[in-house]
Amino acid sequence: MRIDKYLWCIRMFKTRSLATDACKKGHIKMDGNNLKPSKILFGNELLLIRKNQINYKIQVLDIPKNRVGAKLVDLYRKDLTPKEEFEKQELLKYSKDYYRKKGAGRPTKKDRREIDDFTNE
Repeated sequence: MRIDKYLWCIRMFKTRSLATDACKKGHIKMDGNNLKPSKILFGNELLLIRKNQINYKIQVLDIPKNRVGAKLVDLYRKDLTPKEEFEKQELLKYSKDYYRKKGAGRPTKKDRREIDDFTNE
C-alpha cells in the first residue's frame, strides 16, 4: 500500500491529499530518509511523522484494505511516540498565552507602550 494511502487509512491525516502534501514537504521519514507519497509499505516499518510540531513514531503492524474506524486503528499501527513530545506541545501552548486572552483583539496604546519598553530595555 502507498504511504499516503496508509496514513489516510489509519487516520493520521483527514484527507489523502494532506498526507500526500506531508510526504512532499518531507514530514514523513523512514530510516532518516524522506519518503515520496508513492513509497510502498509492506509492514513492520518504523515511520517518523512530523505533525503539529510533534514528532510521532509509528510502527506499521499490518496493512488495512481500506480506511478503518477510529477504534480499529491500533490493530494496524503501534504508537511509539515518547511522552516528552506531548509535554513540549503543552509548554509551547502555555508560552503563547502569556498575558492576552485569545480573541482580545489588537493591543491598546498602553499595551503597545509596555511592549516597547520591554523590548527596548
